[in-house]
Amino acid sequence: MSRPLARGPGRRQDRSNEHELQCGEPHSISTVSCPPVESTPDRTTDAAPVTGIVEAPGHGGDGQDSGPRPSAAPLRFGYGTNGFTDHRLEDVVWVLADLGYDGLALTLDQGHLDPYSDALPRRVSHIARLLNAAGMTVTIETGAPYLLDPWRPHHPNLMSEAREDREVRIDLLRRASWIAQELGSPTVQLASGPAPAGLDEEIAWRRLAAGCETVLEHAAPRGITLGFEPEPDTFVDTVTRCLRLRDLLGGHERFAITFDVGHAHCVEDAPVLDCLRLAEPHLVNVRIEDMVRGVHRHLEFGLGEIDFPPLLAELAAMGHQGLVSVEIQEGSAAAPDVARRCLDFLRSSLTNGT
Repeated sequence: MSRPLARGPGRRQDRSNEHELQCGEPHSISTVSCPPVESTPDRTTDAAPVTGIVEAPGHGGDGQDSGPRPSAAPLRFGYGTNGFTDHRLEDVVWVLADLGYDGLALTLDQGHLDPYSDALPRRVSHIARLLNAAGMTVTIETGAPYLLDPWRPHHPNLMSEAREDREVRIDLLRRASWIAQELGSPTVQLASGPAPAGLDEEIAWRRLAAGCETVLEHAAPRGITLGFEPEPDTFVDTVTRCLRLRDLLGGHERFAITFDVGHAHCVEDAPVLDCLRLAEPHLVNVRIEDMVRGVHRHLEFGLGEIDFPPLLAELAAMGHQGLVSVEIQEGSAAAPDVARRCLDFLRSSLTNGT
């Protein structure tokens, strides 16, 4: 049965059909499910989809077999697809694999993987096979700024005034959890976004915690952990505030932290290393880029102020198992070269730091 799906307050509506996500009544969503696809490879929800798979030939930059992947480093490095917006997702996967990355942080957006596509199950199945063939792991990101509202970034969110608007964001996060399960991502990244102007802070905390609790009811049974990311210029902008949110959720075992190195340098009062250590007990993913204090702009390594070797050494000493993913949104025009330089820098810095 076809029915509309809300995309944002006062915005256009999308179609759904028998092959799309079935999401209950609009603005009153209880389940998200997709029909199984027989050709989708077997995957677990708590681990990467593949280990030790040989890279498919013929996908090197010169059209030749790129040869064996480099030996594994103490840390696993990934790259954010929001830094490859001029590439097809299929090409992003192979470029990063050929460069030697271990995985990618996949942002759900209108270009690479649209969670509202009529063909979503088929598309997800295709991407799962692609990741397996390339030997790449994945984490799911939900930070595309204009996915739900073409006029206002990161709206609506879990603190929006209207209940129906908050449920639009909940629907997206439920869809992200289903996609994560199908692709073998153990986590879904999310952030708070800005609180509505004039909203009482305690009400904002209650709404945010209630929204996260609702999403956890869907994600946790699927083995998916929510990796909450403190973001500059949002309601939850520091590790301390993220830990407060975790306390409001009763210390839920599936609520954890995505730590962004540049964000911590940008807004935190404490040194980045101290912030990392504060997040460590609940750390699932790391985002990494250079940054200047007080300026929320993701920079290529060496163009900001951060000292990376001690940070990477600390992560290695922690035994961090999640991806450490580069996030440079402004690098798309020269994405393969930027990604290559970033990986070289990280490997060199890891060697120097350890």
